[in-house]
Amino acid sequence: MTYHDIVIIGGGPAGLSAAAAARKAGAQDILILERDNVLGGILNQCIHNGFGLHTFKEELTGPEYASRYIAMVEEEKIPYKLNTIVADISADRKVTYINREEGLVTIQAGAVILAMGCRERPRGALNIPGYRPAGIYSAGTAQRLMNIEGYRVGNEVVILGSGDIGLIMARRMTLEGAKVKVVAELMPYSGGLKRNIVQCLDDYGIPLKLSHTVVQIHGKERLTGVTIAEVDANRTPIPGTEEYYSCDTLLLSVGLIPENELSRGAGISMNRVTSGPNVDDRLETDAEGIYACGNVLHVHDLVDFVSQEAALAGENAAAYVLRAKEPAAAAQGRKVPLSAENGVRYTVPQILNLDTMQDAVTVRFRVADVYKDRYISVYYDDKRVSKKKKKVLAPGEMEQVVLKKSSFAEYPDLGKITICTEVE
Repeated sequence: MTYHDIVIIGGGPAGLSAAAAARKAGAQDILILERDNVLGGILNQCIHNGFGLHTFKEELTGPEYASRYIAMVEEEKIPYKLNTIVADISADRKVTYINREEGLVTIQAGAVILAMGCRERPRGALNIPGYRPAGIYSAGTAQRLMNIEGYRVGNEVVILGSGDIGLIMARRMTLEGAKVKVVAELMPYSGGLKRNIVQCLDDYGIPLKLSHTVVQIHGKERLTGVTIAEVDANRTPIPGTEEYYSCDTLLLSVGLIPENELSRGAGISMNRVTSGPNVDDRLETDAEGIYACGNVLHVHDLVDFVSQEAALAGENAAAYVLRAKEPAAAAQGRKVPLSAENGVRYTVPQILNLDTMQDAVTVRFRVADVYKDRYISVYYDDKRVSKKKKKVLAPGEMEQVVLKKSSFAEYPDLGKITICTEVE
């Protein structure tokens, strides 16, 4: 069986950043496995700008951002396999993949980095009444058809969901000459970045209807229209609020799901909120030597944060294989759980090892609702050790706090770290 120090599943922004960081940290034998026919992942179809402001201090398009990391991988001569689908990962880091040239192959990895990204939530999960006519697409599928395949998707468009992809596609469709009639959002707040609401909807006069959803699809062979209704606090359509919109295209931007079938197959414990693995401050899962980063861990809003997170996973995976860590070492140190409470939906990581952590650890999280004039507070057991006031907190914007190793010196018996929102 062929052996590789580090095997990275996914050649998108997370996988590429992890590979570059692992090489920089001293790992030599790295292999990237990518199911698409090119490296770069979803960035290849994101031709809009706005990428790279944190990482490269300049504004890039998605393909430009990806090309920077592809160049790093090429320069370091890190090998990769394209058109290669990973079928299985075992808890002891055996990776089984299949491609046309080699057939079915199993390799042994010293460490595995999960960087599979996420997929869009399908219409079937929404239970919208009506037939299944032509003209209904996920927003990401429409984006690929337009930006990579070169097809014009539709002329009269309704978008369900105000996630970032849906907002960006509202602008993209408009620029291609289509008429975007409305963006409907089930929740009372948008799931996208504020800048995308302004630049993609407000600048083009596209209405955003919060607390609205599609209740009926019209047309049998081809979509002819949709009916939208307002919903109450329980997200139930309110009778008498129905509005009909004629359209030939419905785009669904209704959420992203981390691609974790392989993770579950390896017996890795999953977080019910993020739908990604539970990890410690090194981004290591509870399967020793298996790390996770990027959108397979939790859905990000900025690719720059994906790259930062993936670099950390790459560094730690390299350290793991280079020191040939003994199994007993994994249990050493004071491990303290992080708890998300009072408006904070989750934290990544979920566990901190106070003895082996870096000097500072960035904890990322999202809030559950739109809050104004609230504090983000950090508690060590029952003592509030920090607070930061925010004018607005929204689910579409990822937040973070930095925990410093030196701050734990006074808490030798610390049992829990809590991150929450508070009004004062």
